[in-house]
Amino acid sequence: MVLTVLKPIFAESASNLVNTISTYSGTVLFKKEHWVVDAKSLLGVLALALQPGQEVEVTSDEGEEVFEAILALGYFEKK
Repeated sequence: MVLTVLKPIFAESASNLVNTISTYSGTVLFKKEHWVVDAKSLLGVLALALQPGQEVEVTSDEGEEVFEAILALGYFEKK
């Protein structure tokens, strides 16, 4: 699923995002340009330096529930 960033993802927002995704047991990956990071890794998410308007591809073997949880945070919207 491709998402567009609505708000900058830094300290508190990155922590909320990682904590939410970490409640799922499956693998969740964020892809931005040539970067691919584990969405459960705070350092990985911070390394992406996500800014409003940027796009990130999210893949998961967990199913639709994880995508709904990510969208519910209000940091992203579906493209």
